[in-house]
Amino acid sequence: MSLPLATTNVSMKRTLTAAIATATLIGAAHASAQTLRFAHVDPDDWTTSKKGAAGQVFKNLVEAETDLTVELYPAGSLGGETELIEGTQDGTITISMVSGAYANFCEAVAVTDIPYTFPSAPVAWEVMDGEFGTALAEHCLEETGLRTLAYGETGFRHFTNSVRPIHSPDDMEGLKFRVQTIPLYQEMVEGLGAEPQGIAWGEVPTALATGVVDGQENPISVIYGNNFYEFQDYLTLDRHVYGVDHILINDEIFQSLSAEEQAAVKRAAVVAGTTGRAIQQFNSAEGIAKLEAEGMEITQPTAEQMEAFREAAQPPVQAYLRDELGDDAEWIERLSSAVEDAAARF
Repeated sequence: MSLPLATTNVSMKRTLTAAIATATLIGAAHASAQTLRFAHVDPDDWTTSKKGAAGQVFKNLVEAETDLTVELYPAGSLGGETELIEGTQDGTITISMVSGAYANFCEAVAVTDIPYTFPSAPVAWEVMDGEFGTALAEHCLEETGLRTLAYGETGFRHFTNSVRPIHSPDDMEGLKFRVQTIPLYQEMVEGLGAEPQGIAWGEVPTALATGVVDGQENPISVIYGNNFYEFQDYLTLDRHVYGVDHILINDEIFQSLSAEEQAAVKRAAVVAGTTGRAIQQFNSAEGIAKLEAEGMEITQPTAEQMEAFREAAQPPVQAYLRDELGDDAEWIERLSSAVEDAAARF
């Protein structure tokens, strides 16, 4: 028995509608693969911004080697780091270059913030670009759906204060330091004998100027770029945390690229991360001289004093992370082993 004409028309309309919708989705996926949206929270100026320089290099290389277009969204124009990671997961952002916030999505990343782990930048590069960094990237890909294309750096963080020079943990006793509202940093400062104060970033200058806190901790470029020398007399180059930058791409979008495009994107990301490291290192070296010229007294702890910092700060942070990470606590030992191997070569 034949179907009524009206029923046949409805069926044909549904089929046509489904076909159009499928074609639209395929077209949208194809279009999104042609334009890569690269976002970060740093300024766009490549001469002063590590992420800004990385983004510009990535864009230039990818566009030179492929038919892909790269759109840059610097200075937090698409949100803070948490929003950028979420946007990369859902595909509204293709690539994000982020640092500490990634540990909220892949908890094992937090081990790289264990204080006094990396004795130097070359050791950190060797570890993150080697077997440990590759394994961590694969683990986080499974956890988040984000592929780590390469690593850059935020750089080493240091303490400043307005009370006295700091040569050892004993000198930190009784001082109040502004820290990020991250338990790991609070555990670190408490372990060193000082009092951590979680204060929003926008309130830091006022907190320093009015004495709400005695000091703070940040990379050299941040200390100089925010004129903290106006409120802080002493800088201790203790290198307590080495900040890692992660260049992340939505893996579904990455897989939609051709093999040639994937290779070009990966090469460009490695160059971008290396460029960001170079800009950060240059600005840090130049920044130390500038801070000294502004009147800050700079202290470089001896090897013996650095060991005292490490012995005071590492145990409470590692204990905290073991509780937080559970089965992933193995990454603490994996990192320690990788650092030991790399340090033997430098």
